[in-house]
Amino acid sequence: MTRFRPCIDLHSGQVKQIVGGTLSDTSSDLKTNHVSNLPASYFASLYKKHALSGAHVIMLGPGNDAAAQEALAAWPGGLQVGGGITAENAKLWIERGAEKVIVTSYLFPEARFSLDRLKAVLKALDNNGEKLVVDLSCRRVDDKWMVAMNKWQTLTDMEIEHNTIRSLEPYCSEFLIHATDNEGLQRGIDEVLVGKLGEWCTKPVTYAGGGRHLEDFDLVQRLSQGRVDLTIGSALDIFGGSGVAFDECVKWNQKQKMR
Repeated sequence: MTRFRPCIDLHSGQVKQIVGGTLSDTSSDLKTNHVSNLPASYFASLYKKHALSGAHVIMLGPGNDAAAQEALAAWPGGLQVGGGITAENAKLWIERGAEKVIVTSYLFPEARFSLDRLKAVLKALDNNGEKLVVDLSCRRVDDKWMVAMNKWQTLTDMEIEHNTIRSLEPYCSEFLIHATDNEGLQRGIDEVLVGKLGEWCTKPVTYAGGGRHLEDFDLVQRLSQGRVDLTIGSALDIFGGSGVAFDECVKWNQKQKMR
């Protein structure tokens, strides 16, 4: 059963929708689709009102801690938090009210996957894998998907494929995967990747990147046999988009619950 999973993307303390491939340490490179005048807490309260569980707050670079904490205060225990999560601060974010923490770049020192670091994060969470989400956001390289870190600019040595997914599943409760080449472009989802995720993953997985129509929920449900959830960002009316109304996404989730 494919569900709508909302997001709160934070950049420099503001809620933004950006073109994923343009994130870097150089501000002039950043391409932004929308900068909200509303605080992160507004969106957290909105998601809480409509019981949109599994929403993720992503801190894109420094200067976002305060905004993320405001969101958590608006919905304690209802949001997942990612961006800069390490073994040193994972439990702190749970104590601040996150339902789960999302970890990416910390797992890839020198762009190489470290199982020891994954185990360290899990240990910091008292070995409670239900509190951990592994982010495998990726870029397409020929016919492969390679995990990308460091604001999605650095390719790692990890390819997303069946064996990779199965080796990580014992350590976490779910996966979050941004198709960063599609992120913020509203050019459509990576249909092949969505289908593969439905085939490979036995734990919940959320796909983000390129969603632009309400019909994309039907598409993801069909391609993944209902095993992959979908995040829509830039196309959503609450983020300045015109492709999908937030209320329609809420109604989609409600219909799934009735099935």
